[in-house]
Amino acid sequence: MPASSHKTVLIVGVGSGLSASLARLFSKSGLKIVLASRSTDGLAGLASETGAKVFACDASQENQVEQLFSDIDATLGSPDVVIYNASFRTRGEFIELVPKDVQKAIAISAFGAFLVAQQAARRMLRNKHGAIFFTGASAGVKGYPRSAPFAMGKFALRGLSQSLARELQPQGIHIAHFVIDGGIRSARRTEPSEKPDSLLDPDAIAQTYLDVLRQPRSAWSSEIEMRPWVETF
Repeated sequence: MPASSHKTVLIVGVGSGLSASLARLFSKSGLKIVLASRSTDGLAGLASETGAKVFACDASQENQVEQLFSDIDATLGSPDVVIYNASFRTRGEFIELVPKDVQKAIAISAFGAFLVAQQAARRMLRNKHGAIFFTGASAGVKGYPRSAPFAMGKFALRGLSQSLARELQPQGIHIAHFVIDGGIRSARRTEPSEKPDSLLDPDAIAQTYLDVLRQPRSAWSSEIEMRPWVETF
């Protein structure tokens, strides 16, 4: 279904990296932009650039997610594209991990995705139209040492996406999980001169999300892997 049939995109978990690239590209493609983050500090510039509405929301809290969607309904109408880009990472030796930090990682990376997707699906099913995209990571495919909480959250996120794709795609809701296998380039993280293009360009990732949104429903993708050409896997 072409992107022109979609009107409003909600991006949950917004920062200065991939989410900002998504907002800029989707805005240029004619969609209204809604940005949601636990903290809206620093989003004024992006909101001005993309004409976005900005809402504060902790995606791991049921009441806040419900309020977010109610507020969007009242201002712009229900979003027909939802991108879940929120996550929380805590690292360390397994026996030294703080349980509350592990709980937070799972709550934001996975439970928040469930809450957001549930609210989105309830609205999209009325018209049998919409798309819910999840930003995953290589940690959702293979667990790494000293990173068990991140793997737990991302494995759960991938499972959620697979289940929703089988349940909701036959009802007109496009579900896709994006495996970001590698580091993402940013102002604070750049490639060494001897390894050009060894980090993922956030603008290039965003383009892939838009390409998936534009897929005809006769050939929908449910999972896409992206990695730099030099990344081993």
